[in-house]
This record gives sequence, structure tokens and C-alpha cells, in this order.
Amino acid sequence: MTEPNDWVPAGIDVNQPSAARVYDYFLGGAHNFAVDRALAEQIAAMTPNIGETMRSNRVFLRRAVRFLAEQGVRQFLDIGSGIPTAGNVHEIALAAAPDARVVYVDIDPVAVEHSRAILAGIEGTGVILADVREVDRVLAEAEKAGLDFTQPVAVLLAGVLHFVPDGDDPGALVAALGAAVVPGSYLLISHATADGQPPEVIEAQRLSGRTGTEIVLRPASVLKAYFKGFDLVEPGLVFIPQWRPDPSDPVDEHPERVGAYAGVGRKG
Repeated sequence: MTEPNDWVPAGIDVNQPSAARVYDYFLGGAHNFAVDRALAEQIAAMTPNIGETMRSNRVFLRRAVRFLAEQGVRQFLDIGSGIPTAGNVHEIALAAAPDARVVYVDIDPVAVEHSRAILAGIEGTGVILADVREVDRVLAEAEKAGLDFTQPVAVLLAGVLHFVPDGDDPGALVAALGAAVVPGSYLLISHATADGQPPEVIEAQRLSGRTGTEIVLRPASVLKAYFKGFDLVEPGLVFIPQWRPDPSDPVDEHPERVGAYAGVGRKG
């Protein structure tokens, strides 16, 4: 049976798995194919909590974008965005403020082409093909896409910095992004960690390097340093489920199981 692919741009090979579509599958999205789902199941067998971690990260991102919109933020730069699944940044931001502007950035050409097809005709959105390590290019292209850096911008780095090796100095990359935005701007980070994880989970996460880009696990002390120049809003840097959970959310007695921290800071 052939799956509908009217959302797939020309030139994309749907018979080859895509990391962006695998991520979409883990998030419960509809922009994936059998070949992506098969790879996702292989990854899940190797790293059983990866789906939960990805879903928790996306739920955190939604909560945080709603919070940022409530603070009056109208510009969002989402770096490492993947495919914009249902309930992604633009939907939440535009629902809160029709004049919001969202620019997505991803290094994966497949994710970018899919994103451009999905977002075609949606006012207030833009998509850039770029690497988070190319800060000057990201900023220049984001400005061309409609962001005004003389006004506050929320820089979203959800689940992307742990793909940047220490040799590329992720702290310096974050500092450069922070220096480019004006006071009143926000910085959002979520990041995988070994803190609170049993040895077998840490080993499973390290094995992820065999399926693509290796994940670098970093402790809270390193991640807090990334917020230099920004004041962390309550509750600070915490395990993802602990960041401003909705009142209706069930209490997670073991938030460390997701193996990732989250935090949002405001530039004063």
C-alpha cells in the first residue's frame, strides 16, 4: 500500500530513512514513512527511553513558547527545529499573537524542504537551512526572513546543543547568539545529561552515536554557564518535566528518567 506523500517536496527520496522524519514519528507526527518508523523502532530497542525524552522535550517547548508569548515575546528563532509537527512553535505563537514571527533553522536538508512545503502560505513563518555552529549566517538569514534584532527575540535551542561536540565550543556559540539579541530577549535550552542516570542508560545514550551524530551528555553546572548574561526564570534549570508543568499534568516522581534538563533565561 502506498502512503500519501502529497506533503513531500520533489527530489526527496521517501525510500531512505530521514532523521527528521524519525524524530517526527517519535513525536506522534504524520510526516514519516514505514522506512522511518522501522528505524525508529530499532533506535527505541537500543535506547528504550528515547521516545519519552523526545516527547517530553516537545511538551516542554510548547509550555515554554506559551509562557514566552505571555511575556510579550513576538519573535522566535527556533534552531534545530526538525519538521514542524502539530503543536509546534508557530502554531502556539501565532495562536497567542497573530503578529508573531517564527523562523525555523535546521541543518538537515530533508527537514528544511519538508518544513517549507508544510509552512507554505502560513504568514509569519520562515525556514533556514543552516548549522547552529554558523552563528553569523543564522543571524543574517534570520534577519532576511523577517526577524528584527532591535526588538526582543526568543532564541530556542531545544535538544540541539547536545549534538555539538566540545571541540566546537557550544558555550561560545550560545554566547554569540545571546550577544546578538537585545535586553528583554529570552534564551531557551533543553539538553541531555548523565546526571541522575544509571550506568546502563548512559551507555545506551552513548551508543546513539552509531546511528548518527553522537549525543554529548553534559552536567547541570555546564548548562547553567550557558545562561551567562541571562537570568533564569523560575524554576531555574531543572529536569524537563519539572519546568512549569501544567496543573493538569500528572506528578512525575522520577523526572530524572527523561535524562535531560530544561531552562529559560531572560536578558536584562
